[in-house]
Amino acid sequence: MNLTKLKQLIQDYCDNSETTFVADLDDIIKQAEERILRLVTVPDFRTNVSGNVSTANRFLDMPNDLLSVLSISVTSGGSKSFLLQKDVNFLDEAFPASETGKPRFYGMFDDETFVVAPIPDQDYAAELHYRAKPTSITAATTGRTYIGDNAENALLYGCLVEAYTFMKGEADLMQLYESRFQEAITRLRNLGSGLDTRDDYRNGQLRVGIS
Repeated sequence: MNLTKLKQLIQDYCDNSETTFVADLDDIIKQAEERILRLVTVPDFRTNVSGNVSTANRFLDMPNDLLSVLSISVTSGGSKSFLLQKDVNFLDEAFPASETGKPRFYGMFDDETFVVAPIPDQDYAAELHYRAKPTSITAATTGRTYIGDNAENALLYGCLVEAYTFMKGEADLMQLYESRFQEAITRLRNLGSGLDTRDDYRNGQLRVGIS
């Protein structure tokens, strides 16, 4: 489902083509996308970036699209080590400025920066795996996104909930759309947290009860 089709469906379901409503459709869609991002994890949201931690510099910049960290590793002499996450206060107390070495821990210093400890004694190659905030369907150059193509119901009903909130619509329809949204989110969560993280060779075919 592309952006043009999504906008038309929202207007059709809501029976609303009023100028202000149509002008605010992009924001309504972004609100629904944001809600989906906070509820599910799918492989398409995962990405990685490479960089460096520098000698005597305990800080590492975060990517602008970071939602949550999956792992941080540093490499030296072909040996990769994964850092353990700790509270910044613990790192400050356990690793004073005079202590240097290969980083073994990291913390969230603020919303733009990681801090590593011990303070690097040399330059190390670093790799960050993280959940990234994908481009909104309202800004995608093709008008298509993973959510739009693979989670059409979740996106549509999420948008309808937001649209009816905007319109102060009928409570019964709001409840219906919220129920349909939750059903779609459950299916998407099953895909992202279950089916996409297994294979038949290692785990066998998925079995479900007969109903």
